Amino acid sequence: MKIEIWSDYVCPFCYIGKKQIEKAIQDTGFTGQVELVYKSYQLDPNTPTDSNKYMYEALAGKYGMSIEKAKEMSQGVAARAKEVGLNYNLDDSMVENTLKAHRLVKWAEQQGDASPLVEALLHGYFIEANRIGQDEVLLAIAEQLGFNREEAAKVLASDVFADEVEADIQEGLQLGVRGVPFFVINQKYGISGAQPQEVFEDTLRQVAEEEGLRPGLKMQGSATTSYCTDDHCE
Repeated sequence: MKIEIWSDYVCPFCYIGKKQIEKAIQDTGFTGQVELVYKSYQLDPNTPTDSNKYMYEALAGKYGMSIEKAKEMSQGVAARAKEVGLNYNLDDSMVENTLKAHRLVKWAEQQGDASPLVEALLHGYFIEANRIGQDEVLLAIAEQLGFNREEAAKVLASDVFADEVEADIQEGLQLGVRGVPFFVINQKYGISGAQPQEVFEDTLRQVAEEEGLRPGLKMQGSATTSYCTDDHCE
């Protein structure tokens, strides 16, 4: 079974959705039978690489509200994260451009399994409030995972894999991805957002049982729930 996941590393529901699909694979008994493929998506590609704004500050400016109101607005997301065992540190999170992170993951895929890097980026940003848009932070994460630091530095200093990142984004748009996370299972079923856990589990069971379905995606769950677009998270 192949599951393609469109996500961004500063999308709070993307980390939640990642934990949900992993739990669904485990609980349905398909561990070791599923290939996870991570696809790139950028919520805001125009984010300055040298941004020094805290997330709450950015939200307050974007929506014309106070920082306290922005914090209040984010409480629901933090509570949702706790349901899947994640303790978000949103107070210290800063706005980040994720293009380099996405390019680094594309490079890691060529070295073997990029899953540990994907997990480290999401954990680093949402739990440790790491500056994952900065070279030194990305290099430290890569090195800790056993990747060659010098080779990783060459990747970050260039624009390699930028085309692959853009190709993922365009592919997603063609499939109807307008927010993340977005899951495509065996090119047959699509799940938009961090849906209720049973949606993930039921879909995995259905895909495993069915063969010869018509081309195209069959959307599961509600049309829009618990996902992020380039404009907002809901």
